[in-house]
Amino acid sequence: MNIRKMPTIPTLPKKKKVAAYARVSSGKDTMLHSLSAQISYYSEYIQKQPEWLYCGVYVDEAVTGTKSERPEFQRLLSDCRAGKIDMIVTKSISRFARNTVTLLETVRELKARGIDVYFEEPNIHTMSAAGEMMLTLLASVAQEESRAVSENMKWRVRNNFENGLPWNGTVLGYRIVNGQYVVVPHEAEIVRNIFDMYQSGMGVNKIIQSLNDTGLRTRKGCAWGKCAVMSCLRNYAYTGNLLLQKTYRQDHISKQFCFNRGELPMYHAEGTHEPIIAMEQFEAVQRRLSRQADKHAHPGVTPKRYPFPGKIVCAVCGKKYRRKVTATGPVWICSTYNNKGKQYCASKQISEDTLCRMTAAVLRMRTFDAGAFQDRVKSIDAEPGNTLRFRLFDGTESVIRWQDKSRRDSWTPEMKEKAREKYYG
Repeated sequence: MNIRKMPTIPTLPKKKKVAAYARVSSGKDTMLHSLSAQISYYSEYIQKQPEWLYCGVYVDEAVTGTKSERPEFQRLLSDCRAGKIDMIVTKSISRFARNTVTLLETVRELKARGIDVYFEEPNIHTMSAAGEMMLTLLASVAQEESRAVSENMKWRVRNNFENGLPWNGTVLGYRIVNGQYVVVPHEAEIVRNIFDMYQSGMGVNKIIQSLNDTGLRTRKGCAWGKCAVMSCLRNYAYTGNLLLQKTYRQDHISKQFCFNRGELPMYHAEGTHEPIIAMEQFEAVQRRLSRQADKHAHPGVTPKRYPFPGKIVCAVCGKKYRRKVTATGPVWICSTYNNKGKQYCASKQISEDTLCRMTAAVLRMRTFDAGAFQDRVKSIDAEPGNTLRFRLFDGTESVIRWQDKSRRDSWTPEMKEKAREKYYG
């Protein structure tokens, strides 16, 4: 018997999968230039390391670090959970998160998965023994810095309010010049047309259609929708006066807008700029808006709450789906398709029954549970081809296809009865 020892085959060392995260909290050109520089730097930095495998740079533009719902940040975490990344490189703690709780929760989750986060400026690796202790101290400093910046900005804004200076520089019809509103003639004409159309009895949907059909656009260059028209009709600034501090931020962590219902002082400044709409016309429009609101109100009736608002996103145009009751029952439909028609968004409506069944299937439940849906499902992308992409809070995704109802199944008992009466008398 002849036995030979076979030579071992050397294995190549496995490269560490490394990605970078970059963020700026302002959309200004100078900040975006800084972001571009960060992307170039980290792309080159990672690819220069022979033991690292470049996995890209995840970038959030004009998003504050105190918010955990940053799209690219969430995508980065999803890829980490999927095993696509072994290490994250970022500039500083404040770039990663200014919220201490968010930072530590994220770092601990990644550490449990064996994923290191390297903060370049303070030279901290989270997988090191002293990493978390240093992070806790420095993150607290970063959060306090965020609070101080927020308080300074609030002081500046409120000081402007006391002096009757406007704060919103995106109002259609005006531009801020030397701290004052100055009329933009061609935009002011659009504002007057909107008020005239509404005062003449035209509905909001008809106004939207008229504006879009003539190719007119909002201040930001977008197509008109209900929110844009209603915001224009309710804007007191068009009378040449200002009512300031109608809203405020709840805190520097959540950045949530709240309506000022007496928590803070309001400031009424009269005759601060040239009016576009006469006060008499503005007040007449407000009276009609109030009548319309009263007409559709149901006093003493608590509105029924549905689980899907804000959760379903149209993958064709990016707008949210809304609930609509049709002859065949309740459906969820893209707001663009519903308001403007198929020529603006070729999406499809989905029956509420179908959504409930698909959700129960994704969550592996026998029947739909609204509480479980809210707790576990972050969003649903309604994609072409009758496809729903469920994005869960745990970072996983599920893709499922739904079937259109047959015409026979879509007929309600009332519709069948009407058909019998029509054909048989």
